Amino acid sequence: MTTERIAWLVIASSKPQQRLFTSSTLEPGTALWGNIKDLLDYGNGAYVHWVINTIVYAFGGATLSTVVSCMGGYALAKFRFRGRDAIFRVLLAGVLIPGVTLAVPQYFIMAKLGLANTYWSVLLPVILSPFGIYLCRVYAGASVSNEMLEAARMDGASELRVFRSVVVPVMLPGLVTVFLLQLIWIWNNFLLPYLMLSDQNKFPLTLGLYSLLSRGSGEPALYTEALVGSLLSVIPLIALIMFLQRFWRLDLVSGGVKG
Repeated sequence: MTTERIAWLVIASSKPQQRLFTSSTLEPGTALWGNIKDLLDYGNGAYVHWVINTIVYAFGGATLSTVVSCMGGYALAKFRFRGRDAIFRVLLAGVLIPGVTLAVPQYFIMAKLGLANTYWSVLLPVILSPFGIYLCRVYAGASVSNEMLEAARMDGASELRVFRSVVVPVMLPGLVTVFLLQLIWIWNNFLLPYLMLSDQNKFPLTLGLYSLLSRGSGEPALYTEALVGSLLSVIPLIALIMFLQRFWRLDLVSGGVKG
């Protein structure tokens, strides 16, 4: 189904604006490059700004979230401290709570802090990921052996050095998974930016394309630009998934060699 949707998106994006609703659905056009140029020219390069904003939100948020998830998951898996089980139960509860129920309270918090309509209002709420911490806890418990940690400590390594030089390399395939899941979620997130942002210059792609569709009833040409923008927006995700696949393959190969 996803392949069919992408194929339809490619065909629709290649049609001239005046033929989008009049020609056959499966009949490709020859206006793709012209449509891309019209999209890039829209609003003095507004689409480029949306792309840059999305990269900042997605890659920045996913990176920070992966770091926090790795540290939190490792601590919950390998350290014993008071309240550990209670914290883990709260995280599990957080996994079960739909993100949409937290969006409005998050907006009120950001508004109270004076951060509404800023980049931080979109970045800060995505840093803490209960599901990411849960995945890192499971992965750390299964892949990071206590003997490995004790050997590093006996060699005089500090806890920070153990984490950086021993834990992170072992957990890398799991961290790639967490990073990719967070990046895709943030890249496609609509509700949080919709609530937090009012300045078009700070819009991500999802909100920017929505604004194009909203104006399409008065300017039908914008429908084609929204379709082309949607097509271009999925290309980086496909390329990133193909690139990061090698980390999973390397993990499988290394596991086979060890076995």
